[in-house]
Amino acid sequence: MASLSRALRGVVTTRLRQSPALGRGLRPLASGAGPTSEKSVPYQRTLKEAQDPSAVAQGPTRPLPSTASVVVIGGGSLGCQTLYHLAKLGVSGAVLLERERLTSGTTWHTAGLLWQLRPSDVEVELLAHTRRVVSRDLEEETGLHTGWIQNGGLFIASSRQRLDEYKRLMSLGKVYGIESHVLSPGETKALYPLMNVEDLYGTLYVPHDGTMDPAGTCTSLARAATARGAQVIENCPVTGIHVRTDDFGVRRVAAVETEHGSIRTPCVVNCAGVWAGAVGRMAGVKVPLVAMRHAYVVTERIEGIQNMPNVRDHDASVYLRLQGDALSVGGYESNPIFWEEVSDKFAFGLFDLDWDVFTPHIEGAINRVPVLEKTGIKSTVCGPESFTPDHKPLMGEAPELRGFFLGCGFNSAGMMLGGGCGQQLAYWIVHGRPEKDMHSYDIRRFHHSLTDHSRWIRERSHEAYAKNYSIVFPHDEPLAGRNMRTDPLHEELLARGCVFQERHGWERPGWFSAQGPAPVLPYDYHGAYGQRAHGDYAYGRLLGQDHTFGFPPHHDMIKKECLACRGAAAVFDMSYFGKFFLVGPDAREAANWLFSADVSRPPGSTVYTCMLNHRGGTESDLTVSRLAPGPQASPLAPAFEGDGYYLAVGGATAQHNWSHISTVLQDRRFRCRLIDSSEDLGLVSVQGPASRAILQEVLEADLSDDAFPFSTHKLVRAIRLSFVGELGWELHAPRPSCLPVYQALMAAGAKHGLVNAGYRAIDSLSIEKGYRHWHADLRADDSPLEAGLAFTCKLKSSIPFLGREALEKQQAQGLRRRLVGFTVDEKVPMFGLEAIWRNGQVVGHVRRANFGFAIKKTLAYGYIRDPSGGLVSLDFVKSGDYALERMGVTYAAQAHLKSPFDPDNKRVKGIY
Repeated sequence: MASLSRALRGVVTTRLRQSPALGRGLRPLASGAGPTSEKSVPYQRTLKEAQDPSAVAQGPTRPLPSTASVVVIGGGSLGCQTLYHLAKLGVSGAVLLERERLTSGTTWHTAGLLWQLRPSDVEVELLAHTRRVVSRDLEEETGLHTGWIQNGGLFIASSRQRLDEYKRLMSLGKVYGIESHVLSPGETKALYPLMNVEDLYGTLYVPHDGTMDPAGTCTSLARAATARGAQVIENCPVTGIHVRTDDFGVRRVAAVETEHGSIRTPCVVNCAGVWAGAVGRMAGVKVPLVAMRHAYVVTERIEGIQNMPNVRDHDASVYLRLQGDALSVGGYESNPIFWEEVSDKFAFGLFDLDWDVFTPHIEGAINRVPVLEKTGIKSTVCGPESFTPDHKPLMGEAPELRGFFLGCGFNSAGMMLGGGCGQQLAYWIVHGRPEKDMHSYDIRRFHHSLTDHSRWIRERSHEAYAKNYSIVFPHDEPLAGRNMRTDPLHEELLARGCVFQERHGWERPGWFSAQGPAPVLPYDYHGAYGQRAHGDYAYGRLLGQDHTFGFPPHHDMIKKECLACRGAAAVFDMSYFGKFFLVGPDAREAANWLFSADVSRPPGSTVYTCMLNHRGGTESDLTVSRLAPGPQASPLAPAFEGDGYYLAVGGATAQHNWSHISTVLQDRRFRCRLIDSSEDLGLVSVQGPASRAILQEVLEADLSDDAFPFSTHKLVRAIRLSFVGELGWELHAPRPSCLPVYQALMAAGAKHGLVNAGYRAIDSLSIEKGYRHWHADLRADDSPLEAGLAFTCKLKSSIPFLGREALEKQQAQGLRRRLVGFTVDEKVPMFGLEAIWRNGQVVGHVRRANFGFAIKKTLAYGYIRDPSGGLVSLDFVKSGDYALERMGVTYAAQAHLKSPFDPDNKRVKGIY
């Protein structure tokens, strides 16, 4: 049997002649030996062995029902978890269809690891639920063992920054009661004697991490689901999705076609993994994922490895999973092999391992556990997995087809995330939205222009795969799939030193460098596939400076932008914002129902409002401007009769907003049109004490307080609003007019000290003023009452609106959590996920943090709870002594219920 070093030697012999250092420490190979060709998974039992070879030819394992409340397609981890949780919610008549046997696609060969800590609060909660299901619930319900083994997890830090990242995870873990310990190299050696610790800065040990068995878990899920009335039908390939169009013109799921008959159903869940794209095409639904080969090898027995924790050596991009008295070794390489032609006949299958691709993992594994150099390789496991453009799953109802849900694209983490995601997906189906905020997983996070853009999907999915083990820095940006959507000022701002960020295809200004243009170059695939890797270039160099948990070198450049806005004026290019028109006979009724604030004001009025879901959670915050009807269309508004509204929404959430509004219009059958003018209109904003003087030189309109009060709008369309807490205006103009408008502003503003500013400045300025950012300190599971936005809700009126009943109930019962602002006197960078301590107890975590340059302090916002379960009153907030924990170190903090900057809101009114 070949050893790991022999496998390595076989693929690097040529390179060894060129670079002796690469082969240092490898033992010589025996004559004629080579890597193993045996392909098999390391589990004692799989559902492949349990199958009768003639079963497929005999047809489905049970007769098909004529109707079903829900049809789940795919019998892997997600399909089984979704069916199980649907059954637990009391859904009767749910059916799972599997083309072969349960787990036969990608689940059967998964490594089955579960790590409890991730740099996301929502993911930590999802993982916790998976762990409860597989370690406790299923065995209690079925008497079957899922194969859960709690042997702990060990994260390896080979750099100071990596250890800092682990300390951030440790602090977040305290919020959720997850035990973890930062260990020194010596302590790590005592825990894992076979490990080489000479190159370590430390490790993070999580005792209650573990592993799952795919066959045992899915069998238990199926048993528990069928005991509650669900059906599992194997050997039944799906061949089509029947779609109907209702009398309102909306496409809806009608039935599922199989080789053995059809099932009428209003709801389909696509849990087909690698094959999800094919299922989507049956229904006319775009599923943005790619298939890649993902591999690990299984070693022979290793003396002394028993009971050791699983290991993730992120810097070496390798993991070591305990497999009894052996190890499974795998990881993420920069040159994964795409599975170009996905076969619908592939079941319980494995590919031959490409040793050239896999070599870096062997090198990393031998370095970390040197005994592997002389350990034999028992088998190889190389199977298909599905990967997505942002390395996050695809979930939720497809915007193209009502009743068609996605539960796919899990980036080889389907077992780990399956329980939490299956629970949320089931809740989504039953109640219309998930219980938690799942925007990061919602298919509606992607703009519709990207979900079938093959180059963007391929580039971004490759980069996300290759960077899976990279440190998650707060201000990192993708290099793949860039320059897909640019606004009218892109080239002008690039020439002025703009360093761009990317948000769902849009290039938006991040900050401005004094070092000249920094264009984003075409993606180089990290030098893989024959591509030439980019050398040192401006954008890559500036982005690299942001790879820190400290203040970057350009911290002072962002400071200049912020202080110029506070002291003079700054111009912001916000053209990537979503810009919609809501017009038609029922537009007023629709607006009253959709928006939490009263938008029934005279034409020319602009209102800041929220959109809620039925649970009172905040689906969006936006501005709504009332329009006067007109028979003639203009570049700034469509022709319409009756009522009309102009909506401006955050660009990163434009697709989410569009889908939410469309769904509500369909469900309530409002007769109105929603028109997307995001590509047709630009948005340039001038903010600061000198903004009025600058604009008065450019516009003919009277900008005095009497003629142009706060929160009103006029054509160009100029809207007097502020997102940074200053006197300011937004100029919404036709795309061809944006550059002349911008150039006129810069010319007029030169004598007033006008500067360009980007979204890094917006982030600082807005948090300094206490303004909320949706999907940061305001999410779909946060109510406006909890977030301090009660003023956006028309609760004092009698006008019904979506979410009103939930808010009234919450108002009557009192708040059990509340968003609180904090300042820290010590100049220390914070970014979110820091633990919040009150009187010596953890009461929450920071959702959003930044440095405020005007007040010269770090600011943070987070929701706090009473550990005893009581109400979080204003007195509760005021009476506590607070500290924020950053990377294991606590810093004294002051709590604020109002913004410490301009608490009387004088500046937005032009009072300086």
